[in-house]
Amino acid sequence: MTSGFVPPPYPHDRLGEIKKLPIEAGLEVVDLSIGTPIDPLPDFVGELSSQLVSARGYPSSIGSADLRDACLKWNYERLGVELEANQLAACVGLKEFVASTPNYLRLRTPDRDVVLYPQVSYPTYAMGALLGGCTPIAVPLLPSGELNLGAIDEAILERTLCLWVNSPSNPAGAVSDLSRAVAIGRRFGFVVISDECYVEFTWDGPPRTILEHGTQDLLAIHSLSKRSNFAGGRVGFYAGDATLVEYLAEVRKHGGLMIPGPMQAIATKLLGDQVHVNHQANIYRERLTILLEIVERLGYLATFPQGGFYIWLHGQDNEDGFAIAAAFAKATGIIGSPGEFYGQSSRNYLRLAAVAPTQTLFGILERLR
Repeated sequence: MTSGFVPPPYPHDRLGEIKKLPIEAGLEVVDLSIGTPIDPLPDFVGELSSQLVSARGYPSSIGSADLRDACLKWNYERLGVELEANQLAACVGLKEFVASTPNYLRLRTPDRDVVLYPQVSYPTYAMGALLGGCTPIAVPLLPSGELNLGAIDEAILERTLCLWVNSPSNPAGAVSDLSRAVAIGRRFGFVVISDECYVEFTWDGPPRTILEHGTQDLLAIHSLSKRSNFAGGRVGFYAGDATLVEYLAEVRKHGGLMIPGPMQAIATKLLGDQVHVNHQANIYRERLTILLEIVERLGYLATFPQGGFYIWLHGQDNEDGFAIAAAFAKATGIIGSPGEFYGQSSRNYLRLAAVAPTQTLFGILERLR
């Protein structure tokens, strides 16, 4: 009997033993391992929800006209890129899009089978390649956090189906110049997909998008999960090259991929309101500052990120991510994500998400002081 694909353990399911340590030490468990938003939605969402419980009928797979108009307007007002209606469509959150798109692109271009992704990055980039029957290949990073595409052999680039880029990046929080990735993608004829879900939380300079470089062979993907604390709504969108958008929209339509109508209506309202996003940015900035001091008081090295809401810290000596996680859990109650979740080259790191109440984090800091 031949063996097929065996899914690896889901990364965060491996933290069971770490999560017992704060309890044994008599501390509150403060789970910062997953970037799950905890802060409330704007009041108007609750008022709107009560009007939507009777929604019937199948929603549009590409998103309602109102939702797509809101996405187009937000893209122009926040990122300065004007797109046409056929250059944007909705998706059921970004994780689903990341996991499924290599498969769809390979159906379109079966002679290409390589998916490139950053060496230190969101694990679904590599998993999506495997689920699509492709070969995932990690691109080394320069000290700046930029992709070192010069390290990839041209024979591989000629087989490349797509390249994932991520700025601001998860987990390291780097903001990158994507012009070189765009140029190499166009030279070798592959799609460059830019995951921009943290763009509203760019601390170093204004928010930027890959679509500043045009739309040919490019896609940018966005989500309301982080921007609006709306992870449970599962609302995202992809935008860029009209031919690619139209192709993916048709494939996804056949797959029955649809955001529920009430979630689309709420997302439309959220995209039209920047006040709650600016408020959330201030909250994350304060929490990151507190977390950074906690990290330093425990003797670890980290810097304030250029973007996103994660602290990415390095272990002491040859300490691996699980050992760092255990040290934090015992000393503070904080549960972080070991660096190997984001690639073997980062096994000596830990990621902390600023997703606990500010007062909880400040209480930990006061105890350490």
